[in-house]
Amino acid sequence: MAVMTALLSPSATAATNAASSAPRDAAGVTVPAGVTAGVAVFDRQTGTFTEQLNPNMQFRSASVVKLLIALDYLWNRGPDYQIPSGDQAKWNSMLRSSDDDAASEFWVRNGGGSIVTRMARELSLSSNTTPPPANQDGMWGYTALTAADTVKIYRYLLDTAPARVRELIMGNLKLSTRCSATDHFDQHFGIAGSFNKPWAVKQGWSGFGDIEQGTCRPATSALNGKAASVDLTKPALHATGTVGSGDRSIVAVYTLHDVGTSYGKAYTDLGRLTRSLNVPGGVRPAGTWFGTWSSGVNVRPEPNTTRDPLLQLPAGVEVLVGCQTRGETVSVPPYTNEWWAYLPQYGGYVSNIYMSSPDNQLPGVAQC
Repeated sequence: MAVMTALLSPSATAATNAASSAPRDAAGVTVPAGVTAGVAVFDRQTGTFTEQLNPNMQFRSASVVKLLIALDYLWNRGPDYQIPSGDQAKWNSMLRSSDDDAASEFWVRNGGGSIVTRMARELSLSSNTTPPPANQDGMWGYTALTAADTVKIYRYLLDTAPARVRELIMGNLKLSTRCSATDHFDQHFGIAGSFNKPWAVKQGWSGFGDIEQGTCRPATSALNGKAASVDLTKPALHATGTVGSGDRSIVAVYTLHDVGTSYGKAYTDLGRLTRSLNVPGGVRPAGTWFGTWSSGVNVRPEPNTTRDPLLQLPAGVEVLVGCQTRGETVSVPPYTNEWWAYLPQYGGYVSNIYMSSPDNQLPGVAQC
């Protein structure tokens, strides 16, 4: 990504009040150019959908299939079953931190694609939920899922599953880590970036290249492929889970992006789409969204470069700014800037020099 090129522009201030529960036409969903989306939002309090956009469209699941891997692992184990100590850490890491190595181990151990077939039958999912192609059975992320079937999975977990199963799976999703365990991508996009806690999420991503600059750390590659019915080539970014007290709303957002789309742009586009949704019980975080430019931008624990960074932003991603303060002067010739933006969702500061704004101070943002 070219340095000193402004990639994104500021967006509107996020509202802090809870979303209403009134349903509306899917035309109200913001789908950025170049994005293909499948969306379903289900309000458990009223038993109705508040959003549906291409709910039965198939997407390669990426890591969202880990929900089925986890359910299959526990199926028919009984209410007193305890996960063996050798599996517990892997289980937690697979659900909280999207650990691919753990998922692969459970996938192979329990029968590969037959996991999807069994769970589709047991949960009465549609014929649109299918295992990976026969010649790519080891690629669990090539499982086909839809937004509608994803809502069914969460409804089973929340309303039908034994309490022990619900606690094990949903409890881990509520403890989602920002950085994934295996490829170190920042996975707090979509739901996690659009709403205040409480939320629980299982995210998915695939196809963003060999090394994504500006994530938690340099990332490994995601494999691509081809299939007749499910697109396995375009970059995929999905956000699924629950939002609000008592897991009020189930949210499933699946997206495909043009080939060559950066992770930061896809992250931003998915965020804008998710923030446009009517999600009952969801509370929007306070602050103003701004674009960033450059790659490898550090988030610092203080408004200076003295201490080691907390992490790096995905290149060019849009971020929520809570306030701004003066700090160390940063120079990127011919520019200098002493102002720093506080990012509440990251718990740290970024120099305003990396914000897509023409002035050193960000407009409309209060001082810390």
